Amino acid sequence: MVLCFLSRTLQLGRYSCSPLGRHLCSTSANKPVLTLFTKKPCPLCDEAMEVLEPYKKRFVLQEVDITLPENSAWYDKYKYDIPVFHLNGKFLMKHQVDIQKFEDQLMKLELQDDGNQ
Repeated sequence: MVLCFLSRTLQLGRYSCSPLGRHLCSTSANKPVLTLFTKKPCPLCDEAMEVLEPYKKRFVLQEVDITLPENSAWYDKYKYDIPVFHLNGKFLMKHQVDIQKFEDQLMKLELQDDGNQ
């Protein structure tokens, strides 16, 4: 896991990750990516992440701070709607966690991944 973290952090994984490193990285690489569009402070985002806490081992969390200059398109789109969640790049929910929708979509992705192995 440390190798995976370091290779991802240094952006070396796709170029120099050894077969052993790829094996160690594969578990998180196969997890769905949950993207949280947020800004600081965001009490609703904090609340949403508490609701998702029991599921955190089943997805990789990617946070996007919409106030950063490079994220201005997301700011224009979501400035009044955070928290906003995408699952594997597709819009999933906004304002609050719809736990049933989240569970359904997460399970669907996990079943697809199991079928591809």
